[in-house]
Amino acid sequence: MCTSLIYRDAHGKAYVGRTLELIIDLPYQVTYLPAGSVNVSEIAGYRPLNYTSRYAVMAITMPARVPTSDAPIGISDLKVIEGLNDRGLTFSVLSYPSAAGTSQSVPATQSALAASDLGSWALGQFGSVAEVKAALDEQPVLLEPLAILRGAMSPFHYVVNDAAGESIVIEFERGQMSVYDNPVGVLTNGPQFSWHLTNLNNYTFLSNVDKSTARFGGYRAAQPDSGVATAGLPASNTSVGRFVRAVYYSQFTEKAASPDMAVRTLSHIMNNFDRPRGVTIDYPQAGSGHLEVEGLDQPDAEDYATEFTSWTSLSDLGRKLFFLRDYESMNFACFDLEALATLQEARAIPLLRLNSAAMDASDLLRGAPVT
Repeated sequence: MCTSLIYRDAHGKAYVGRTLELIIDLPYQVTYLPAGSVNVSEIAGYRPLNYTSRYAVMAITMPARVPTSDAPIGISDLKVIEGLNDRGLTFSVLSYPSAAGTSQSVPATQSALAASDLGSWALGQFGSVAEVKAALDEQPVLLEPLAILRGAMSPFHYVVNDAAGESIVIEFERGQMSVYDNPVGVLTNGPQFSWHLTNLNNYTFLSNVDKSTARFGGYRAAQPDSGVATAGLPASNTSVGRFVRAVYYSQFTEKAASPDMAVRTLSHIMNNFDRPRGVTIDYPQAGSGHLEVEGLDQPDAEDYATEFTSWTSLSDLGRKLFFLRDYESMNFACFDLEALATLQEARAIPLLRLNSAAMDASDLLRGAPVT
C-alpha cells in the first residue's frame, strides 16, 4: 500500500518521502492550487463548509467521481492525496480499510468537513501541525461514501508534517476520529497507528552498527562483508514490516550536510520501499482486499493482482520543493512553490505527462579526451 516518513538532515531540517502502491494506475493529476482558492466541502444532511485557502498548495490529486460527457472533471472534483504548501506543511492520504463505521454525532446545523477534503482544508488553511491539531478540536470531520471507490466509506488515514519536523496522524477507527502525536514521523497502513508504536517495543535491539565477529566455543565466526546490522529488520512488504523498516532508515541513515544532498539521500531511502510489479501477487480466491475504483478495469477473476509503486514523492519542507516520479520513471520531476507563486489560477496536468526517459550520455563519452 503506502509508506510515509520524515528524514532530517545534519541541521535538523525536515524532508518527507512517500510511496503509493496499488494494483492499477489511477488518473492522478499533478495540481497547483493558489492562495485564495475558494473551496466547499459538502456532506448530505449537513451545512456545507466554505473555506478560502490562505496558502498555495502543490499536490497529487484524484477525481472524486467518474467523469461524463455532460459533467467533465473540474478542479473542485480533485481531492488531495499528497501535498505540500508554501509554509512547509505536508499532508498524506494512506489506505486504512478499518476506518469505516458510525461517525461522531454532529448537529445538522453545524458545518461538517468531509474526510476527502481534509487535504485541501489542512494545506490551504494552516502552516503548522499545531495549528491543524487545534483546528481539529473545533471542526467536525465525517466519513462519506466515495463514488470513485464504489461507495466505500473513506478507507484512509492521514499524516500531517511541518517544517519543524512535527507530525500527527488523523485516524478513523470504526468511524471514530483520533488525532495522535507521531514521535517517529512514520505512517504505513493498518493496524491502528498506536499498535505500530507498541510493536516497536519488539525491536529495541536494532542498531546500524555491524557486529561482524563472534565466538562459538573454539570457533571464531566472521562476516565476509558489511551489512549484518539489518538482519533483524522485517523483510516483508506488509504494513507492519514497512513501518519498522521506515523507522530504521529514517533514524539511522547518514544526515546529509546540504539540502540538495538531503533530497538525494531521501530518494535512496525511499528506494527501499519501491515495488516492481509481480514481486508479490494475490489470487482472487485468496481473499486479499484491494481498492476497487469505479470506471477502471480491475484484474479479472482468473488473473492475479500485484501491488506496485505507482509514484514516489519527496518534499523539501524548508525550500518548498516537491519532487515526483511515477512507475515509468527513475528520475524525479521538481516543482518549486516559490516559482509558481505568480500563478493566480489553479492548474492541473496528468501525472503521466511526467514520464521521463534516461538521459543518453553517449555524446558525453564521445567528447571525452582520448586516454
